[in-house]
Amino acid sequence: MTTIGFVRHGVTAWNKEGRAQGTTDVPLDEEGIEMAERVADRIEQEEWDIIYTSPLIRAKRTAEIIAEKQLEIDFVVDKRLGEVGGGIIEGTTEGERVAKWGFGWRKLELGFEPEEVIIARGMSFIEDVKQAHPGKRVLVVSHGGFIGRLINVLVPNGEFVRDIGNTSLTVIELQDSKNLCHLFNCMKHLETREV
Repeated sequence: MTTIGFVRHGVTAWNKEGRAQGTTDVPLDEEGIEMAERVADRIEQEEWDIIYTSPLIRAKRTAEIIAEKQLEIDFVVDKRLGEVGGGIIEGTTEGERVAKWGFGWRKLELGFEPEEVIIARGMSFIEDVKQAHPGKRVLVVSHGGFIGRLINVLVPNGEFVRDIGNTSLTVIELQDSKNLCHLFNCMKHLETREV
């Protein structure tokens, strides 16, 4: 059985502004880099065999920071791990979307990546990882929209929220009969520490 640790990238300026990022290549801001360093510190003592990451810079940079703390770990960029395509809403805030398209904007054809395409690429990646790394521990650095959807497919009766926190860690053990979620959306590494 293969274990997958999903990590969402650190925060960006667009995250803070409430702008839809999708496939737009927005970098981590200073706080996002610090968040990535904190999750890297958290999992430094854990044993992971390989890191896969989205090619988008906010995820790739998060993965690079994590990899710096792991001894001689393989690092693979996989385009299937990219964020859900947001069509023409990318770069806009909720207020801007409502002003332009009205409150029903979610029901309009605005070029969103179809749900079945998102799930197909995610499950294609999972199947390849299971074949390539049986019994291994695989870190996957990706995006909130993508990770949230994939978790709900991998653990269908878990009733997990899709709102995944920046640099949160979710650990799923892939099994033949039923996948097990051992940790969900955990951000304890971001808790302030008393000195």
